Amino acid sequence: MLQLTQVRCFVAVAEELHFGRAAARLNMTQPPLSRQIQLLEHSLGVELLERTSRVVRLTQAGSVFLKEGRRLLRNAEDAALATRRAGRGALGQIAIGFTPGCSYDFLPRLIAALRHHYPDVELMLEEMITRDQLSALASRRIDVGFIRPHFDAPDIERRRIIKEPMLAAIPEDHPLALLDVIMPSDLEGQEMIMYSVLGGGYFHDLVHRLLISSGIQPKLIHHLTQIHAVMSLVKTGMGVALVPQSASRLGISRVVYRELGFGKDISAELFMAFRSDDSSLALGNITNVVTHLVEEHEPSSF
Repeated sequence: MLQLTQVRCFVAVAEELHFGRAAARLNMTQPPLSRQIQLLEHSLGVELLERTSRVVRLTQAGSVFLKEGRRLLRNAEDAALATRRAGRGALGQIAIGFTPGCSYDFLPRLIAALRHHYPDVELMLEEMITRDQLSALASRRIDVGFIRPHFDAPDIERRRIIKEPMLAAIPEDHPLALLDVIMPSDLEGQEMIMYSVLGGGYFHDLVHRLLISSGIQPKLIHHLTQIHAVMSLVKTGMGVALVPQSASRLGISRVVYRELGFGKDISAELFMAFRSDDSSLALGNITNVVTHLVEEHEPSSF
């Protein structure tokens, strides 16, 4: 069986064509170097070097084995590097679930950071609502989920990473666009684009509770699932909507955003969810990256 030490010694001699220089390169003396070459030749059953008192030359077999020896050493180094990186969680796959809303701002920053710190980790992304993410976590289809609150599941741990204010999204030519702050009375009787109970349940409940608690009775129209669809209708002048602050970073034209003056905390929250029994290095790495992103950009409960 080939020994890497023997191969390394042979490659050094074959490249230097001088035992003294090869020994110095390997930080060893000549006698053990010569012995390693002899053992390698005995193992292969061929002569790799022609030695005289004046020169060292490669045999035909030696020339062939030099190429193969270099390849063996490269493969051994690559294997060692890959093993160390896997031991640090820098290789492999991680499956991430996310709600559509977090794809506007937080998710792109997370993906960029993960690719920078762990370029050899394959990211498998799947958009799904919170309830489906919890099921996917339980069945181990995904490793991490970015979910909305108000959902509890056994053996799933949650950490809040984002709390962002809700804003009024208004067509730029709408009379409410002239105001700096939107008060509850400003929305009375206004056409408002609402979220669907099924696909947009979290934002539907959030906005619905706000309207009820403030005694507002707007004209609710077009119950939609996704925030970007809501924003598209606002852009066309179909009505106003309440959206999370991150939606204002979508760069949608002909829409302005105003703070809400409702005298209460009106915020949307995003949580990171994972299995309680997951102690993998990959989860630890993504948690560290998320924590760093949150500390840079958002208030956090980490």
